[in-house]
Amino acid sequence: MKTHDVQSFSIAKPFAEVFDYIANPAHLPEWTNAFKSADDKTAELVTPAGAVPIQLETRAFAEQGTVDWIMTFPDGSVGAAYSRVTEDADDTSIYSFVLMAPPVPLELLEGALEEQKITLAKELVSLKARLEA
Repeated sequence: MKTHDVQSFSIAKPFAEVFDYIANPAHLPEWTNAFKSADDKTAELVTPAGAVPIQLETRAFAEQGTVDWIMTFPDGSVGAAYSRVTEDADDTSIYSFVLMAPPVPLELLEGALEEQKITLAKELVSLKARLEA
């Protein structure tokens, strides 16, 4: 059973601009469906059962181009998402995102990841459009 999904695409903007935008957790509600609000310590996730407050740790390192998010849920379970911005030619960047399976029971895992993959693809299209506007 697959426990992750990797998606990537080019963005016609320089590395620094792309990295700075993605590394700021306050921007998450602008390009994702999952975040109602976010800052450098907390976030509110939108779920089918309603909004859920979580602890949010953003690990951003410009030297490596990495922006990772560690999400701790009210029940103590932890989820993670990993991403990287890579400089490409002609002021273009490549953004890759590693979607990890959500912290749900094993019997729900495959369906949850498949649903999240579809959502992520739409969110990344939104991110690209926002950055290239």
